[in-house]
Amino acid sequence: MTSATRQPETAAETLPPRLIATDLDGTLLRDDKSVSPRTVAALAAAEEAGIEVFFVTGRPARWMDVVSDHVHGHGLAICGNGAAVVDLHGGPGAHRFVKVRELARENALDAVRLLRDAAPGTVYAVEQTYGFYQEPAYPKLHMEIPDSLAPAEELLGPDHPAAAEPVLKILAYHPEIDPDAFLTLARLAIGDRADVTRSSPSALLEISGPGVSKASTLALCCAERGISHEQVVAFGDMPNDVEMLTWAGRSYAMGNAHPDVIAAASGQTVANNEDGVAVVIERLITELP
Repeated sequence: MTSATRQPETAAETLPPRLIATDLDGTLLRDDKSVSPRTVAALAAAEEAGIEVFFVTGRPARWMDVVSDHVHGHGLAICGNGAAVVDLHGGPGAHRFVKVRELARENALDAVRLLRDAAPGTVYAVEQTYGFYQEPAYPKLHMEIPDSLAPAEELLGPDHPAAAEPVLKILAYHPEIDPDAFLTLARLAIGDRADVTRSSPSALLEISGPGVSKASTLALCCAERGISHEQVVAFGDMPNDVEMLTWAGRSYAMGNAHPDVIAAASGQTVANNEDGVAVVIERLITELP
């Protein structure tokens, strides 16, 4: 499997970029979830200059309508924190899964059990390729009505109606624990049974299959294209972006980024509401040979 660990053999600044990997919420999108005209123009200019653009997000595929009008070239996006590669060319509601890196139900059930023991009061939701299911006590945090309500053990069990559908990630919410403390606790409790991260300002964790992250799936997509990590420029703002920013040859934390993201990135740009991604892309294009 392609490594998602940065290897410092070549100074990335000496190589022209071949791929831009950008997070969406808090990064490419403004706080009102819009893509500014300046950003739309920058993305188009990058593609015209021969630089591929990948949207790399924790969002599920069905929430990608916000950028479906701005895909160029390959039309691919990495969704679910690396759990799926999706072709957006079909437009809203007509996406196609190109690659799925599922969370095995056995691992998911172990994660639920271990985190329940470590943090009583945790409630869960299950994100699958086409469905969203949650426990009755799980709060209304998302933009949709769940397909069914039941305990996580039942949602992940062999008798659930969607048992044949791949699980992309489970979501774990706690109403009282500090978000960063909850992330640390969950990683210690779950260990190598799953990968745990977060992108929400609340104590909401995202739990994926072992080794599944934005970074590892981006590394796979780049390897298929003959693109090295030194030729990748990445943007992000939250802990689920840290591995990707560490792996990419050049990386930028947004002005509004979490402290861990600022520490992981090789550079920093202005906030998402100030079009920080576009600011960097514009400069990169002027520096092309």
